This record gives sequence, structure tokens and C-alpha cells, in this order.
Amino acid sequence: MNGTEVDAEQPVIDDTLVRRLVSSQFPHWADLAVRPVAHGGWDNRTFHLGDQMVVRLPSAAHYAEQVEKEQRWLPRLAPSLPLPIPTPLAHGEPAEGYPWRWSIYRWIDGDTAAPERIADLRDFATQLAQFLFALQRIDPRGGPAPGPHNFHRGGALATYDAETRQAIALLQGKIDVGAATDVWEAALATSWCGSPVWIHGDAGLGNLLVRGGRLSAVIDFGNMGVGDPACDLSIAWTLFAGASRDAFREVLAIDADTWARGRAWTLWKALIVAAGLTNSNAVEAANPWRVIDGVLEG
Repeated sequence: MNGTEVDAEQPVIDDTLVRRLVSSQFPHWADLAVRPVAHGGWDNRTFHLGDQMVVRLPSAAHYAEQVEKEQRWLPRLAPSLPLPIPTPLAHGEPAEGYPWRWSIYRWIDGDTAAPERIADLRDFATQLAQFLFALQRIDPRGGPAPGPHNFHRGGALATYDAETRQAIALLQGKIDVGAATDVWEAALATSWCGSPVWIHGDAGLGNLLVRGGRLSAVIDFGNMGVGDPACDLSIAWTLFAGASRDAFREVLAIDADTWARGRAWTLWKALIVAAGLTNSNAVEAANPWRVIDGVLEG
């Protein structure tokens, strides 16, 4: 999950529901097989539709607004990007007891990125930085400003100040409280002074695909928006280190203040997961202590 709110209304989303939705709204695809996608995501439930398409349904109300955003903006962003991103094919309506709009996309081949699937981490870091660099240079006019729809990605760190300090207090004796507070407060003292730029909002391993050991596609733009790009830097500490981290920063030409805010965004998420202040996916739940240590080391 991307924040601390938990939605009480979470419908049962399974292949039976997907078949009913597709059959009633897109009968020309009714005969295609439906089966869950392995590692289908946290914000959405994802299902194969035949061999060439995928159905994505928001898993809770606070993810539902992302559907409209992806439908509108992904086709506009795609031509300017160096790697494939999801292509919307159809826009579903609430029905069959399912309360939100949903999407059908073209399937993108590839494996979810994981360290053991990446042939050269420095090359991977360079590829991802080049993608983000291209994304940031797309005209941001009319793009969605940070807000609840993307859990304030691209907005001010101060939005999560109270939550971060609560997590630090809860982790007293388990982390270096002084160091964590210093990292957080140093970042709070900075701000993005440039024009807003496009952000992915969740450029982590779960949203990156690899083929042949190299980055092949970037998926799940539900947290996209226009604002401060610092939130897209977290992978510098969750995956990269040493030469790969240096390459990532060099390609993006990140200034010291933006780097500090990226470090703080990474720390915030790891702290609230470690402190139990948010539900989290399996990857996040397994790694917060490692990430905290990495951020505090630099």
C-alpha cells in the first residue's frame, strides 16, 4: 500500500468477476481465457485476458481514481519514452457488484525485476535513469498535481512529517534515532525550485520488467503526476549501491537538495513499514530494515 489509509470496502476480485465484467461489457472478448497474473500488484488485481491483454481492477476505493488518470495520460506519454509502458485498450464501468471503473491493457512480456534477474546493475541503473530523464522532459502542462490520487508523490515531504516522526519514536532502540531525524530534517529544509516535471511515483522493482537481464518496460503508473522528481529516486537506496547508484545519479544530474529529498522519501516509507504504520506488500515488508540501514549509511 502507498499510504496509511485502509479502505473498509474491498470487494472480492477473482477470475469469476473478471469473466462477468468482460462478457457483459466487451462481449467480443468473452471467449478469451481469464487467469490471475503472478505477482499481479498491490494497488490493483491483475488478470490475463487471453495471451495478449491484461485486466486491472483497483483493489480499493483510494486506488480507483488512478484508472482515469492512466487512461488519459499513458497514450500521451508513450511516444516520448525510450521503453514500453502500458497501453490502454478499453475502459470498463462499475458492474456485477464491483464499484469502480477498471481497465484492459495490452500485455507486456517480461519478468518482474529482481536482483538475480539483472545482468549488470550499473547498466540497469543507467537505463532506468534515462527513462526517468525522458519522462521528466515531457511537457507537464495539464498533468495531475500531487494529491490523494497519488499519495502526494511529487509533493512536499512535510505532508508526512508527523507520520515520520511517529515512526522514528516507535523505533527507538531499533534504529539510530538521531541519524534518522537528521536525514529527515535536512530534507525538510529543502524544496523543489524548478518547474513541475512528470513523475512515475513508484519506480521500484515491482513496476520494472526485465528481459535478457536488461530493463525492458516500466509499468503501473497509478501514482503518476507532475511535481518534484525526488520521489522517483528511492530505488537508489532500495536496489542500487556504489557504482550503480553513482550512474543513476549522474545520468539524472541530480542536485544535492533533490538527492536529499529522495533519500528522505525512501526513509519515510521504510520507517512506516518497519513501525507497522501501514500495510505493505511482501517485498516492502521483508526489506525495511535493510533500506533504513542503507539510507542512514548514505
